[in-house]
Amino acid sequence: MSGEAEGAGTATGAGPVRPGDGVSPADAVSGAVPLQPEDPGRRRWRETTRAAALRDHAERRPGFSTSSGIEIADLYVPADLAGLDEDRDLGRPGEFPFTRGVQPTMYRGRLWTMRQYAGFASAEMTNRRFRYLLEQGQTGLSVAFDLPTQMGYDADAPQAEGEVGRVGVPISSLADMETLLAGIPLDRVSTSMTINATAAILLAFYVAAAERQGVPRSAISGTTQNDILKEYIARGTYIYPPRPSMRLVTDIFEFCSAELPKWNTISISGYHMREAGATAAQELAFTLADGIAYVEAALARGLDVDRFAGRLSFFFAAWSELFEEVAKFRAARRMWARIMRDRFGARSERSMMCRFHTQTAGSSLTAQAIDNNVVRTTLQALAAVLGGTQSLHTNARDEALALPTEASARLALRTQQILAHEAGVTETPDPLAGSYLVEALTDELERAATAYLAEIDAMGGTLAAIETGYQQRQIQEAAYRRQRAVESGEEIVVGVNRFVDGPAPTPPLQRIDPEEERRQVERVRRIRAERDPVAWERAIDRLGAVARSSENVIPTLVEAVHAQATLGEMSDVLRAAWGEHRESITI
Repeated sequence: MSGEAEGAGTATGAGPVRPGDGVSPADAVSGAVPLQPEDPGRRRWRETTRAAALRDHAERRPGFSTSSGIEIADLYVPADLAGLDEDRDLGRPGEFPFTRGVQPTMYRGRLWTMRQYAGFASAEMTNRRFRYLLEQGQTGLSVAFDLPTQMGYDADAPQAEGEVGRVGVPISSLADMETLLAGIPLDRVSTSMTINATAAILLAFYVAAAERQGVPRSAISGTTQNDILKEYIARGTYIYPPRPSMRLVTDIFEFCSAELPKWNTISISGYHMREAGATAAQELAFTLADGIAYVEAALARGLDVDRFAGRLSFFFAAWSELFEEVAKFRAARRMWARIMRDRFGARSERSMMCRFHTQTAGSSLTAQAIDNNVVRTTLQALAAVLGGTQSLHTNARDEALALPTEASARLALRTQQILAHEAGVTETPDPLAGSYLVEALTDELERAATAYLAEIDAMGGTLAAIETGYQQRQIQEAAYRRQRAVESGEEIVVGVNRFVDGPAPTPPLQRIDPEEERRQVERVRRIRAERDPVAWERAIDRLGAVARSSENVIPTLVEAVHAQATLGEMSDVLRAAWGEHRESITI
């Protein structure tokens, strides 16, 4: 701000906006909502010290704002926190509303899980990378699957040609999953699987592989992303129409609540929406809106909220705007706690906890001057840690060019380890609590996100809003505004539109051997040739019958997996039962 009246601009004195307050998302992140309270000391400073400084030297820009459009005031003071009630709005770490963290001791007791996302070429090569990263100090697995696996195609399908093993590991069969996990103790290492449309099938593969290791279902731990709604909004790797897809999601909820007590049944993902161009406020709002839709679907199934809600988890992006990102994570915890208690009547505190994984921003990485990406990733990882994440992936410096090499993946892991052991940011929970700016931003992001949620509720909920293209349009418009700002030079990207380095040699990159695709095709064909055809046909027929009924499909998928059914075959059975989704929205 530049010499505005005391009552103008952005602050937090009025407290968070609730649905029905009549504040639009646009107003909630602009100076149209005059919130900064009167403060005599600030007024005197603006009229004297600041005014004199501006006569000598203007500020760098006419105004300052976050990536969400929240205006940043020239000064924050205790008066900006006048509406803040410590017990109501912050609590203490491990206590409702969990603004300050979901564990009482946070990183004093246990560091976040360090998960380096990996998957490429083949199950064997990816297993080798996993074991290398575990030897280097990684504490959990995070699996990237190739595009055919995400879309329900075996490696030998015509649609898979040229894509097998390119952006992740190909998993067509139980044998592939066993190879991927060979030598990894599944009762001691948790596994996060970034998979959505085929999440139920990959979970069935994982359960069967664990059983073959002799690990009981009660002992395996991990997460299936299983967030199909964000695929319709931002990413596009869906197969089935939304409503049968939601059935699969809730089938996983129901199955895991009975069979896999340590498994996180969903990772409700704002990350991909942020990567598509959403602002921090939109990421927060649309992620929680998806969470609301999943809870509603589970309740409609007849599940008890406190039986399944404690295994829900979230997945957020971490960008470079440090204070807004920290505030976003704090606001997410507070909002979700209140949503679960007040909207859904949850009684267990675990049901109210917003536990989340964070990944640094892949789309912020640049192909130019890739060493700068190390700095970006470090800053983003710091935001995640200061914001209280439960697990973290740090992107590698070369990911704007190719999948990471072993050396760049190791450096990305070392970034986390330096933050954990050398930076001093793990010594106390929520170290930025009480900052006038951070508390103000936490309230402002809640205000903006709540306004978006009110609009989505008015449309009839998340599925209805997706069908009209509401979230998609909002994200596209935000992405367009940012790209225009970069192209005009209003937003500086170091090494791209300012401070550009001279030509540099291309570093060694990870290369995928084309022979790996041929070998994977041979493996899946061998599985089909060697399996028991009678047991396979019986399992496939049973899967089709269950898909057309209201019975939970997951146990039948596990049976089909043990009968050596492939991912593509099981996906095709579900395609035949439910059809395929075709995007029909004109944005």
